[in-house]
Amino acid sequence: MQKKDNKVFYISLLVVFAIIVTGLFLPTQFELAANGVFNFLVGNFGWFYFLTMFSFVVFSIWIAFSKYGKIKLGADDSQPEYSLISWFAMLFSAGMGVGLVFWGVAEPLNHFVNPLGMEGGTAAAADFAIKKSFFHWGLHPWANYSVLALALAYMQFRKNKPGLISSIFIPLIGEERVNGPIGKLIDILAVFATVAGVATSLGMATLQTTSGLNYLFGVPETNIIRIVVITIITVLFMISAVTGLDKGIKWLSNANVSLCGILIVLGLIIGPTIMIINTFTNSLGLYLSTFVRESFQIDPFGNNEWYGWWTIFYWAWWIAWAPFVGTFIARISKGRTIKEFVAGVLLAPTLASFIWFAVFGTMGINQGLDVAKEAIKSTSTAYFVVMDKYPMGSAISLVTVVLLTTFFVTSADSATFVLGMMSSNGELNPSTRRKVIWGIIQSGLALTLMLASDKALGMLQTASIAAAFPFAFIMLFGMIALVKALRKEPNL
Repeated sequence: MQKKDNKVFYISLLVVFAIIVTGLFLPTQFELAANGVFNFLVGNFGWFYFLTMFSFVVFSIWIAFSKYGKIKLGADDSQPEYSLISWFAMLFSAGMGVGLVFWGVAEPLNHFVNPLGMEGGTAAAADFAIKKSFFHWGLHPWANYSVLALALAYMQFRKNKPGLISSIFIPLIGEERVNGPIGKLIDILAVFATVAGVATSLGMATLQTTSGLNYLFGVPETNIIRIVVITIITVLFMISAVTGLDKGIKWLSNANVSLCGILIVLGLIIGPTIMIINTFTNSLGLYLSTFVRESFQIDPFGNNEWYGWWTIFYWAWWIAWAPFVGTFIARISKGRTIKEFVAGVLLAPTLASFIWFAVFGTMGINQGLDVAKEAIKSTSTAYFVVMDKYPMGSAISLVTVVLLTTFFVTSADSATFVLGMMSSNGELNPSTRRKVIWGIIQSGLALTLMLASDKALGMLQTASIAAAFPFAFIMLFGMIALVKALRKEPNL
């Protein structure tokens, strides 16, 4: 058993370091290769991403209301390990967290200034901006997480198999093959996708935190400050990792949701309250009424490049994050029924994301086209530029910097936990030593890339998305495997 653990662990380390060394010492070649693969996938397989992501939504809704919905993820008498609030807080923090703060203002304003097929700065552009933000952060990404997490949780807790991505293939190809080279390859790919995705997000969160400190307090955005910020964060999430899942991650996730709630309430109070409520209502209607059409809209005869940079990029990015988030959500979902699981993973965080974009997107659009153009010059400061235009804006920005930090810590902590599981043959409570090793690697990787080049983080993000393409197939087969396993359930 230990030999298997070490095989995945060491090969994963070698793959990660080989890619990083290539990126650092041959940056031009690495960038060309990563961009080439990504552009090939986006240009030729955009239709595949659209069909795949829509299939995840349909499958999640179908299985929740099917006869399988009452099956528990665990023994029939098992109970959830975490309260509904803590469960939601943890899955929401792991699933989106930092991204919502990073894009909550920046994405709507980008669409408001440069809408697809219409004039920027108009009422139609504002509708388009919020609707598209809802679409990119709504049911599709959470269904993507739900499919993988559900299959994993079922195999872990109902069938008592290891907490590994490869375990979901047991109903299809058998346990012996899953324990062989095929399974190891799947788990190594999962480790790489997790390390690359989280390191990219940690780097971007560091840039936004330092930008916020600069905007609020005039703290210089130097490499020294970035090193200090990421070092402090690393110490914090190491402490959290050592304290374990039930204390560290759970406590931080509850704090995240509380801070999000405070920011939303403050935004409603100081922002254009009625406009925000009307925007939410209107955009929800637009989202629901055009959901199926937009789920397949690629525009082959028009501006297909826009979809490549936005929708297809997002769909690929969510799939790249699925191994990490799916594994984590599965780990905390023991004892819930399939119907309860899908409702919690699919609907609750989607609604929370909609409220966030309605509040902060409307606050940004309400300031007009000139402020929007100023804000989107830098994605990392867009949020702070808009908040500066409102009374109490500095207070909101300060709370946001705190929220960024707690989200930052939670993401890193969750990732070290998941990487510990993935590289320890699915151990549900990996050793502190292994979590610390992965934590140092993640932080060191993010810091190295930030210091090496302005483009380095983007290059790693592109590489991780390109490398994660096989996970779309893993998840599609995962749905088939889950149904095959469920059909053998007694008393159905």
